[in-house]
Amino acid sequence: SSAPHLASLGHVIDAPRDLKFSQIYFRSYLFLFNLVVVWSFHFFSHYFGAFFVCISDRPKLAENYTEDTWLKLRDAVGAIQNSTSIKYNLEELYQAVENLCSYKVSPTLYKQLRQVCEDHVQAQIHQCFVLDIKPTESLDNLSFLKRMNRCWQDHCRQTIMIRSIFLFLDRTYVLQNSLLPSIWDTGLELFRTHIVSDSGVQKRTVEGLLEQIELERNGETIDRSLLRSLLGMLSDLQVYKDSFEERFLCETNRLYAAEGQRLMQDRDVPEYLHHVARRLEEENDRIVSYLDQSTQKPLICCVEKQLLGEHLTAMLQKGLSTLLDEYRVTELALLYQLFSKVKGGLPTLLQFWRDYIKSFGGEIVCTPEKDKDMVQELLDFKDKMDNVVQSCFARNESFINAMKEAFETFINKRPNKPAELIAKYVDSKLRAGNKEATEEELERILDKIMIIFRFIHGKDVFEAFYKKDLAKRLLVGKSASVDAEKSMLSKLKHECGAAFTSKLEGMFKDMELSKDIMIQYKQYMQNQSEPSNIELTVNILTMGYWPSYTPMEVHLPSEMVKLQEVFKLFYLGKHSGRKLQWQPTLGHAVLKAEFKEGKKELQVSLFQTLVVLMFNEGEDFSMEEIRTATGIEEGELKRTLQSLACGKARVLNKNPRGKDVEDGDRFNFNNDFKHKLFRIKINQIQMKETVEEQVSTTERVFQDRQYQIDAAVVRIMKMRKTLSHNLLVSELYNQLKFPVKPGDLKKRIESLIDREYMERDKETPNQYHYVA
Repeated sequence: SSAPHLASLGHVIDAPRDLKFSQIYFRSYLFLFNLVVVWSFHFFSHYFGAFFVCISDRPKLAENYTEDTWLKLRDAVGAIQNSTSIKYNLEELYQAVENLCSYKVSPTLYKQLRQVCEDHVQAQIHQCFVLDIKPTESLDNLSFLKRMNRCWQDHCRQTIMIRSIFLFLDRTYVLQNSLLPSIWDTGLELFRTHIVSDSGVQKRTVEGLLEQIELERNGETIDRSLLRSLLGMLSDLQVYKDSFEERFLCETNRLYAAEGQRLMQDRDVPEYLHHVARRLEEENDRIVSYLDQSTQKPLICCVEKQLLGEHLTAMLQKGLSTLLDEYRVTELALLYQLFSKVKGGLPTLLQFWRDYIKSFGGEIVCTPEKDKDMVQELLDFKDKMDNVVQSCFARNESFINAMKEAFETFINKRPNKPAELIAKYVDSKLRAGNKEATEEELERILDKIMIIFRFIHGKDVFEAFYKKDLAKRLLVGKSASVDAEKSMLSKLKHECGAAFTSKLEGMFKDMELSKDIMIQYKQYMQNQSEPSNIELTVNILTMGYWPSYTPMEVHLPSEMVKLQEVFKLFYLGKHSGRKLQWQPTLGHAVLKAEFKEGKKELQVSLFQTLVVLMFNEGEDFSMEEIRTATGIEEGELKRTLQSLACGKARVLNKNPRGKDVEDGDRFNFNNDFKHKLFRIKINQIQMKETVEEQVSTTERVFQDRQYQIDAAVVRIMKMRKTLSHNLLVSELYNQLKFPVKPGDLKKRIESLIDREYMERDKETPNQYHYVA
């Protein structure tokens, strides 16, 4: 039975160097001895079985064998404890223990061994921690820790050696008595009871450990192996949690609470964030290096609470705007990472993130001075926020939704204007001469614009201005690309439905049909007996699709009037019952002009054409004379003359000189006009929006909204017959697709009551009835 114990023995013995040889010899010898015994047993049992059966009594022990053997064993234990050489062979000692155990002496032997070990440990505390220190001296904490560690290491080594001798006792008697601790556990228990549980020793040990950790936290180098050994000791003795961890966490809490308060005042947020990340890394490293694994969770929670949890709001108030303004991607990612560790961190960050977007975006939208660059700034801001969510906030769905909500809130703080400016921005990108972007880049820009467009509530304002600008691009021939135009139309249709784009699609159909009509008209003109030297191109527009233009009667030259009549005769001959109304506002022409420098072609508006043609009849005209001859309205005439006499291409001279046209000014033909190009475009004036145009477009939108409100009220009342004011208003908000104030709704309801579409209840004024 001793063979398996001895096989294990070779792995647990950790003898002093002077016993190394005898240990190896002991193992080899006993292994051989056991083989001989086992073989002999089998041999004799086979041939002389009857002999073994006959022997019934074991040989008796000598009278003083137990006492003498114990004295030998006690001397050996004492030698191990005092680190002196053992007088007897280890195999002899092991056999002695086995013999005693075989004769039922195990309980006594166990008690005697425990008593010897206990006496030694009690003596140890006085020897190591009392007697060695002179009354006039006091060990510093580090020296004390080293002494404590040495004492512990010696005790472990001694216990292992003692256990190797008494292994048979440990593996038989102790194993069979579950209430008895093993020799190793007995050694730990004695050390814990008499040394570590001593209040003075424990206090100094824990204080020394805390002092070393604090020194390391302050940047000094310490002996980590010493701390690892001593903290392992506390863990092995099962006093780690009660004696060390509670005080350690308390000190950590105090340290980081003070540090957090101090650094939040002294450092800016990026620096503070890096400091927190470094502290967390250091604490995790301590857990790996010498702290018990069970300390990880409470320790990290403590650091996160004191350095982050207590300062969430203060940190964001102090630094989030700066981080976002300066686009500090690394710090923003770190901020998100750290806040995600703390309870309530991400919800707090989310709220500040939402507020920042509303504040920054609101400033862009609500500052009239920024109107010129508003849309570009909104696109740049949206790109920036998208990148922050993607790169720094781990594409968190909550942050994406908060951003959308914030954009929708601030962009509608200023009703109508963002929609108008987005339409104008699209116009600038789709207009001919925009060389900023390739087709692919233009497509990307349009996609980004659609994202901003989605946030707008009053999409009818966008539609009105977009339609007006689209009309100009199509009629003046200023569209950069038909493909780009149709791509934008497709995006609007997908976003807002077919009803939103039906009129815009109608405009494109009119332009296609006009091309076919002009092919037929040219064939018609070739068959005429009197061909004209003026080439006429006409666009036939369906009135319901296009923006409404104020009719303006101007005095056209007789050749133009004649051509109009010819076209009218041709068109009505094919389409009887239709009525043509000529619209000169967006007409344009190419004039051939002769200057001293030579011949040029001038691309001009119809109004510019009428003015310039006058100078074939005379050299000098006043503004009043020009107005009488052309019939152009005064404001439009001033704009036209300004473009001809005060712009970059000055084909007319103005007297007196100046940037603005006044009533008394006179104009003459500039025969000295020079330009590097043969064909010169002067009709850009047609593409510019006048104040009157802007006002009339806005007013037209408001008028359309009133009709929509009236129609919605009648539709609801016709279906419900009777309804209270509050329910009617609530239903209207659900149906109307543009922002409207309660006061405006009340006015429209009053108007419908006056027109007898509905009536108030005689007893309950807040109740309405539909009038069939």
